[in-house]
Amino acid sequence: MPISDAFMNNYKEKHSLLAAAQCLSMAAIAISLAGCEAALDLSGVNTTLDNPVRRTDQIQGLAQNTQAQVAVGNFGLVLHRTRGSEDWHRLELPGQPGLIDIATCPDEQFVALGFERDLWLGDKNAGQWQSKPIPTSENLLAVTCAPDGTIWAVGSFSSLYSSSDAGDSWAEFSLNEDAMLTSIQFLTADIAYATGEFGLVIKTEDAGEQWQVLAPIQAEFYPQTTFFSDEQTGWAVGLDGTVYQTTDGAGSWQLNDTGVDAPLYQVIEHDSNPLLLGDNATVLTRTEGQWQPLALSIPPVFLRAGLVDNQQLLLAGGNGVLLSVDL
Repeated sequence: MPISDAFMNNYKEKHSLLAAAQCLSMAAIAISLAGCEAALDLSGVNTTLDNPVRRTDQIQGLAQNTQAQVAVGNFGLVLHRTRGSEDWHRLELPGQPGLIDIATCPDEQFVALGFERDLWLGDKNAGQWQSKPIPTSENLLAVTCAPDGTIWAVGSFSSLYSSSDAGDSWAEFSLNEDAMLTSIQFLTADIAYATGEFGLVIKTEDAGEQWQVLAPIQAEFYPQTTFFSDEQTGWAVGLDGTVYQTTDGAGSWQLNDTGVDAPLYQVIEHDSNPLLLGDNATVLTRTEGQWQPLALSIPPVFLRAGLVDNQQLLLAGGNGVLLSVDL
């Protein structure tokens, strides 16, 4: 705030500025008139900027191939490392897109989905990226690669988009329902499930040529994601620690008791068993049909993504959390 002439005159009447003028610039006077200001120490700031992972990072997705592991998040964040290495390398993509999901394709390249309706293609080491626009006005939430290499993205108005030429052209399919699709997963070259708002479940048995609507999970349920371990068995997770399970190919769904009320965001698999990730550093494992929490010594942040590599669980989420836990 500028200092008024009246204030300065009054100040001069009470104190001598002669000594202060020898060590304070006018900018420092605006901050403090009490005495000489020490030089600003930026070493802590510089150290933070040198770190590949920062507390301001909000990581939304993880993926890996045989060579590399990748994490993506806000403001164009791409963190990548060689598998087996502890050192992460940081990239920030041009335009700082909000990256909300990532998948690995059969050719081991990576595809990431931007909130701005862009597809980002990464090489096998995740060091080089290029963008391709997805021609839609719908909001997109999830991306995957089918076994034949076709890229799929899903989003609002029950819309699915597919590209068989690395994002150069796109085909669109919609159920014409005002519902957000939140996940898509291919189990084989032909069979895939997609799920979304209002408990919507759809399935294809012909590689996405046609999609059929199945019975809903629950009328008002909003699945954050759904994961199928095979064509018959799957889990859908959402808010308030809610988990629904199917054992008959999405013909019916049963509510599981998790014992937690934290929102759940992700399902991954370890040794044929699901692991659930959520808010407040929640990780749930399933033992003999019961969900049990995995104790972690980390702040109570949201965990948005995870993957398993050589008996280690890699977790990522809010406030720059990116860590490995032995299983």
